[in-house]
Amino acid sequence: MQMRRFDEAGVTVLEVEGTVRLGESAQQFASELGNIFESTRGGVVIDFAHIDYLDSTGIGELVGYLQKFTRANRRVALFRPHHRMESLLKLTRLDTIFPVFWDRDEAVSFVQGASTQR
Repeated sequence: MQMRRFDEAGVTVLEVEGTVRLGESAQQFASELGNIFESTRGGVVIDFAHIDYLDSTGIGELVGYLQKFTRANRRVALFRPHHRMESLLKLTRLDTIFPVFWDRDEAVSFVQGASTQR
């Protein structure tokens, strides 16, 4: 798994590529989200366009960090989930708790706190 992190208009964008599953990749994913939480004051847009697999451990980390960011009054948005990821979000009904965007500007605006349509 590879991750790239950068700032866009005061929002952290995390591009994730590969698979996130039990073991090193899930720990790496959780560690990066933890680093973002600790080192920034804003929310995060997670770009899932190149994630082809996310197991229950990865989902657990994602949900846990959504809760952590939300409690701190910060937002998390998912951007461009791969079709397998999109199906998984729908199957688990996580698409009802995670804002999912197909337009990067809308995702960044949402995380910034601007009112946008999902």
